[in-house]
Amino acid sequence: MITAFIIGCEVAFWVFVLAGLTFRYILKQPRIGAVLLYSTPVVDLALIVATVLDLRAGTPANFAHSLSAIYIGASIAFGHSMINWADVRFAHRFAGGPKPAPKPKNGAAHARNERIGWLKHLLAYIIGAAVLYGMILFVDDAARTASLSNTIRYWAIILGIDFLISFSYTLWPKTAKEPQNKPL
Repeated sequence: MITAFIIGCEVAFWVFVLAGLTFRYILKQPRIGAVLLYSTPVVDLALIVATVLDLRAGTPANFAHSLSAIYIGASIAFGHSMINWADVRFAHRFAGGPKPAPKPKNGAAHARNERIGWLKHLLAYIIGAAVLYGMILFVDDAARTASLSNTIRYWAIILGIDFLISFSYTLWPKTAKEPQNKPL
């Protein structure tokens, strides 16, 4: 049940984003578009409520409950940049806006971009782990919340690996590939 709700929340997030951008750029209704875009946190609130109600009903915590916390952390940490990414592309496609700048592929700009991505991942982890700890405290039964505790540990390992990869570009920046001359 909660898994389907999480999927529904992800779909609802993008429906709000696409509807907001459609109203903003295609239907020329920027106020309605802004209201729809600013409504995306309502999806997160609905997910928190559904997860807590499911746990309160006595359902043993499982990975789906963990996934809801991960979703909330990622949505808060990355949501603004995801909406901004879509906004720039929508503006370019439907409103004559400037062409989106490509992501840096090498050098110091790429390294900086990777570090910023990791910092957003860290923020998502802090928020998600706080939600997970809140669920653990709420249920107050270690046997029923072992899955939530495991998620925090596994996510910390993933965050550490992401740190090593992201910050490695600071020490060893990617270099531009030289064009290869092909023989005729």
